[in-house]
Amino acid sequence: MTAEPLPTTSWPVPPPDGYTADDLDRIPDLPPHTELIDGSLVFTSPQKYFHSMAVDLLVMCLRQQVPEELRACREMSVLLNRRNRPEPDVMVLRAEAVTEEAEETGFRAADVVLAVEVVSPDSEERDRKRKPQLYAEAGIPHFWRVEKGTGRRPVVYVFELEPATGSYVPTGIHHDRLKLTVPFDIDIDLTAIDRL
Repeated sequence: MTAEPLPTTSWPVPPPDGYTADDLDRIPDLPPHTELIDGSLVFTSPQKYFHSMAVDLLVMCLRQQVPEELRACREMSVLLNRRNRPEPDVMVLRAEAVTEEAEETGFRAADVVLAVEVVSPDSEERDRKRKPQLYAEAGIPHFWRVEKGTGRRPVVYVFELEPATGSYVPTGIHHDRLKLTVPFDIDIDLTAIDRL
């Protein structure tokens, strides 16, 4: 039995110095949720149900709790520098960063208050190491990493930027309830994922 050949795809050929953040808006037909990390395009695998439900839970709860001067959004890119434009799973940003037309394809790091990554099997290294490092270097004050705990329950690892070192320090691990006072008062029942 002979296997059918895979259809050929025309992939973009990177420029000699790698891609830049502006290229993400210019390259035609990129797959959804393409990120730029260290000048390279990163394509995501189809997401697992846990990933989708964890993002839904956090976005829904954050939108209900953010103060008027902030907004919560999902899966929008953030311009960190010329060679890095990742797409956090969830972000909280300053409301003034969103224009009345809401036509943005991404936001500046200076407008982001919180970046959240829900770890997927194909992105463990990026979500656990490289992306938090990039977010810290860009000065984003808060970072959460969400891992799959028991069953479908999320575990949220909370980090805050330490200004003297410019790196994140852990401030807590949350299993059933995420209750914080920074960057604003937050109270999320993580077990609610069972009802989504």
